Formats: sequence, structure tokens, C-alpha cells
Amino acid sequence: MTAVKNVLAIVSPHVGGRAAGGALAGLLPASAHVTVVESADEDPAALRDAHVIITGLAPVTAEHIAAAPELEVVQCASHGFDYVDVDAARARGILVCSIGSSGAEKQNVAEQTFALMLALAKQLIPAHTALTEADWALPRLQQSITELSGKTLGIVGLGHIGEEVARRAVAFDMSVVYAGPRPASAEKEAALGGARHVELDELLRTSDYVTLHAPLTEDTRHLLDAGRLALLKPTAFVINTSRGALIDQDALADALTAGTLAGAGIDVFDPEPPTAALRLLKAPNVVLSPHVAGVTRETLVRIGLAAIQNVLGHLEGKPLGDVVS
Repeated sequence: MTAVKNVLAIVSPHVGGRAAGGALAGLLPASAHVTVVESADEDPAALRDAHVIITGLAPVTAEHIAAAPELEVVQCASHGFDYVDVDAARARGILVCSIGSSGAEKQNVAEQTFALMLALAKQLIPAHTALTEADWALPRLQQSITELSGKTLGIVGLGHIGEEVARRAVAFDMSVVYAGPRPASAEKEAALGGARHVELDELLRTSDYVTLHAPLTEDTRHLLDAGRLALLKPTAFVINTSRGALIDQDALADALTAGTLAGAGIDVFDPEPPTAALRLLKAPNVVLSPHVAGVTRETLVRIGLAAIQNVLGHLEGKPLGDVVS
């Protein structure tokens, strides 16, 4: 390390808070001065002196960036970076990094995607609830229990995570279509069971399951709004393990209530944690989980290591990886 740097590790309470931040701090060398907080507002002096911010889903706003005159890098301990004001950082020449190329979260996010799909297809939640209430619900539920085999899975965003989902879909004998800025190579499409690149609206019209794996940007916010949700077949299911704001949550609740959509599996919300007023909490045919798709014990270790390795490289004067701005 060429010089002592002040590192501010900010980890929101709902993803581990001070304990998780302390674990991250323990991976940095003793010569780095590390302060662990749960909010950027918690320690103004540490923010003012920070050369590097490591954030685990904790907001880093334009105001925070303005209050940190020494800041050089904001390292997101996640694939997403929507909780950082990237424009404000860019205006100051501050680099914002994710852990996108590490693939640290891809295994568990893909597994959680299929857990939600299977729970919906097999009606696991209503089946469990009925049995705990001494209700043998088989005659009622068998009308809506389905298979994944033979169905079309539409993947919105064929990045590291989308590819892992596609590989699992092939194992379930599903057909794969995907939407994104550009098609994958012919070799990759062949390896993913003949996956086909299509426009988003075609994907929505033809898929039995639609799963979102796109970053949240101004262009993708409410990517699935009321108009696009209306393109889906009434037998289709929507899965979101990416970012809550990719879907208009009220429009999704409307579609589920009206029965124009078969169901939804949601792991992410806008905001997080969701408030009691979120209509999806009471909507029919939903399976909900509290943003657990990237937080297994194994995943948290990989995420922490990926973020810390990038920061360590910066402290040693090496070029940063996964620079998003």
C-alpha cells in the first residue's frame, strides 16, 4: 500500500449492518483506517475524511458525495449500483464500481429464481397453508398445479446471472428466449439450449415465465409497467430477483387481483424493506421473499471478497475493475 487511506464501510441493517461491515473491515489490511457504520449520515467526520466508501446496499447520495472532499472510489458490494448517485460521483471524477464480473451472486440468485418458479408452479404456499389448517386441498389445487418442462422461459438480461438461470432452464427442459441490448454469440446460444434473442415485447407475449435480471437505471425503471404487463399471457408468471423498481408494483398487484396474470415470485421491493402499504403483500398468487437471493453464507463471502479485492487493488495503485461510472 502506497499510503494510508480512510475507508468507510456502510452496510444497511437489513443486509447485516454493523456485523457484516465489521467482517468486511476485517479483510482489509491493518494499515487502512476503517470506520464501520450502518448509514452514511452516522459519522459525518468519517464521511468527510473517507478516501474509499464500501457500501452494502446503503444509499450514497449526492449530498454524501458533496460532504466527502477526499473521496476517490465508491465500491458497491453487489452487482447493482442504483443506490449510489452515479451522476454526482461522475461530476466529481469519483469512480463507482460494482462486483459485476465476479459472478459472486449468480449461483444463489439463479437458485432463488427457480425456487420461486417451482413454488408457483407447484402451488407450495397455498398447499402448505391449507394443510396446516387441516384442509386437504388437493382437489382444489390440482387445477392450477403446472410443470416447468415444455414451458418457455423469458430472461430479461442475459448477464452472469441470466446465463446461470438459462443453464438451469435447459436442465428443466424449458425453451429459453432472452431480451437485452445485444444478442449473445451463436456459441453461447447453442450452449444454452438454443436460446433466442427477441425484442422485449415479443418475449412478454410468448413466455410462460418471465424473470428479470437487468440493472436498475432510468431506462429500466418500471420496465414492466401496466402496458407491458398486459402483454403477458393470463397463464404466465413473473419473477423478480433483481431490483424492485424494475416493475410497477401497483400495476403488478392490479394484474394479479384482476386475474390477468397467473402469479408472481418477488424477492426485491421498492423501497426495501417494503412498507405495510405495499399491495403486493396482500395480492393473490404471490410468493415473496425478503431479498434473500444474494445472501447465502457462501454468497456473502464471495461478495465481500470481490468488493475487498477491488478496493485492495486500488489501495495498491492498481486499476479498478467493474467501473460503472
